Amino acid sequence: MAQKPKQNDFTDAHLLVVDDDDRIRSLLKRFLGKNGFRVSPAQDAKAARNLMSVLTFDLLVLDVMMPGEDGFALTKALRKVDNIPIILLTAKGEAHQRIEGLSLGADDYLAKPFEPEELVLRIRSILKRQATRPRQRKIRFGAFLFDIDRQILNHAGQHLHLTTGETALLMTLSNRAGQAVSRRALAEQIKAKSERAVDVQITRLRRKLEINPSTPVFLITVRNRGYCLQAEPIGG
Repeated sequence: MAQKPKQNDFTDAHLLVVDDDDRIRSLLKRFLGKNGFRVSPAQDAKAARNLMSVLTFDLLVLDVMMPGEDGFALTKALRKVDNIPIILLTAKGEAHQRIEGLSLGADDYLAKPFEPEELVLRIRSILKRQATRPRQRKIRFGAFLFDIDRQILNHAGQHLHLTTGETALLMTLSNRAGQAVSRRALAEQIKAKSERAVDVQITRLRRKLEINPSTPVFLITVRNRGYCLQAEPIGG
């Protein structure tokens, strides 16, 4: 029987579990849930990307050996735009694979089969370390630098005024830089009355960010998925 979670165990964290094995995915969702975590499952990298476009996660438990885009490829792609903690799972525990996974930016590596209790301990350890690290809270795109914490946008070193709605929109997109965010999710995050209101804010923001708003290069439309801010997170 799982022990009652302690407040300092980070058990309110939202975890994304990605594994193409239905049995393992179900087992981890159930076990991690019993230990107090919120868990969302995904069967492959595509499903994981879709979830990450609309939800925010505190840690990713990622299987390496998946069809299509494998865990290594997804880790490499995510590290270009996101510093979410990643634990890799694999049936192959050879040293060279562990080294490869860690070199791509994974925070930990666990070989199958493993004890679920060990996974819980590793998750808590990573989240504890993560809580003490300075987060990447600034992003750069072109000559623009946006300080997420201070909600300040600079262009070529000069402060650029944003309305409250534009700031909220830019903050939301900045937190998921490089990933498509649905219009519905944006409306919820910025407390817009409708998805149409999001489109209006996007149009206004593009006029301030883009040389040619009709052909944007930073704040782009992703067909059937929403909007994406093409930016590079930097240390803050």
